[in-house]
Amino acid sequence: MDTYSNSTTTSASRLATPKVRCFDPDTSPSPTADHRRCSSDNGHVHSSPTGLDRKIVEGPAGYVLEDVPHLCDYIPQLPIYPNPLQDNPSYSVVKQYFVNMDDTVAQKIVIQKDSPRGTHFRRAGPRQKVYFDADDVHACIVTCGGLCPGLNTVIREIVCGLHHMYGVSRVLGIEGGYRGFYARNTIMLTPKVVNDIHKRGGTILGTSRGGHITSKIVDSIEDRGIHQVYIIGGDGTQKGASVIFEEIKKRGLKVAVVGIPKTIDNDILVIDKSFGFDTAVEEAQRAINASHVEAESHENGVGVVKLMGRYSGFIAMHATLASRDVDCCLIPESPFYLEGPGGLFEYIEKRLKENGHMVIVIAEGAGQELLKESIRTMDQADASGNKLLQDVGLWISQRIKEHFKTRRMTINLKYIDPTYMIRAVPSNASDNVYCTLLAHSAIHGAMAGYTGFTVGPVNGRHAYIPFYRITENQNKVVITDRMWARLLSSTNQPSFLDPKQSAEEPEHDEVHAAEPTGDIIE
Repeated sequence: MDTYSNSTTTSASRLATPKVRCFDPDTSPSPTADHRRCSSDNGHVHSSPTGLDRKIVEGPAGYVLEDVPHLCDYIPQLPIYPNPLQDNPSYSVVKQYFVNMDDTVAQKIVIQKDSPRGTHFRRAGPRQKVYFDADDVHACIVTCGGLCPGLNTVIREIVCGLHHMYGVSRVLGIEGGYRGFYARNTIMLTPKVVNDIHKRGGTILGTSRGGHITSKIVDSIEDRGIHQVYIIGGDGTQKGASVIFEEIKKRGLKVAVVGIPKTIDNDILVIDKSFGFDTAVEEAQRAINASHVEAESHENGVGVVKLMGRYSGFIAMHATLASRDVDCCLIPESPFYLEGPGGLFEYIEKRLKENGHMVIVIAEGAGQELLKESIRTMDQADASGNKLLQDVGLWISQRIKEHFKTRRMTINLKYIDPTYMIRAVPSNASDNVYCTLLAHSAIHGAMAGYTGFTVGPVNGRHAYIPFYRITENQNKVVITDRMWARLLSSTNQPSFLDPKQSAEEPEHDEVHAAEPTGDIIE
């Protein structure tokens, strides 16, 4: 492999001319300095409870950088190449296109004057020097877990971004999720193959849950000569990506492992939101609108809409706020009870007497404890380890019917479950743009030699986030936050907190309530 000094005529020569540099060569760091600055010399390596090393850089005024791994952390004397973008005319009009090596993104944006600077992440974007020769790069893409709007868009933009920005021509699609590395066929992905896939839902690569056998996956990566692995999936998939990275690091392979977080529930920590979420909220409104039409067209009409949200109620909350036709929103984070003063049944009866109809939105993970009390269930999990939930929408619809039957009050209840329709639609304009930014940020990070990270926006700026920060917990709606208060104000529903349970709940202090939640604030 050529070194930096004699590699200027590789992939860059194939890109279109004229060659216009979009940075000042006189101010660019030397290859030696660039290599040194991306190495682990920058900070302290801390051992986590799981035994994984964490790169922590501490600075003045309480500044903490949770850095991501780099190939040169465990592979010494890697050759460095100039970024082909410097000769790409498409980017010649961009001033200061390359990201400064010292740029970081703050996790917490609202602070007081005496507060420490807090946790930061390395800013995403193209670097002046890269650690891969595009002529030699062999990349692969895999999609895992459930469907989500935008999967095809991310696939398309990774393929096109690698090809058009960096001149990488060999991109392999792994079919059928993780097990596709060793048990399924693969397809070659080119800009022509992926040109129109963003116009349809699903994923052209297919997907599955489970199938993660680390040794077989890494064996396949090594045998195929793959240098960059782009893994698209939720928190379970990202945990698998983290294990793959650790095995690759253990073997000393020059392979960048990059995660692109995907969850329609928006329950991934740190990042502002996950792709497909805007589309899901938009599509959920269609179901809510249909439910509202049904409810108001009948005497004592009740519309029940079940939306996604296994442990986090973001889709239900945002769809409710966007719709303005919802009278009650039930999410996993906010417990509720059915009977007695202040209960759900009492509220439904009140709304029917006032308006003659009502609409209820319930997230799939809400009320599971109540459901277990009335239905004998066995705790089971899917191939990804997610607990299989009972259909709370059907259950609560039946309970509402039974309650009002005993009250000798006739109601007309319509139940709508649009879950799989929402998952299968193509992404909307907002998500398409977002998926493009995610894909490009992932490519820039991999080409710059970073590995073992997930990419995503933090306070509006894309950053590289260590896998452990994404997988250590789940993002949930904070019911002491102003966003949930806005919903309660919009629907005029009570909090449904059981007085006994409320008395036992510890009070949330202001610091906890201000933690990042993924909500749209202010």
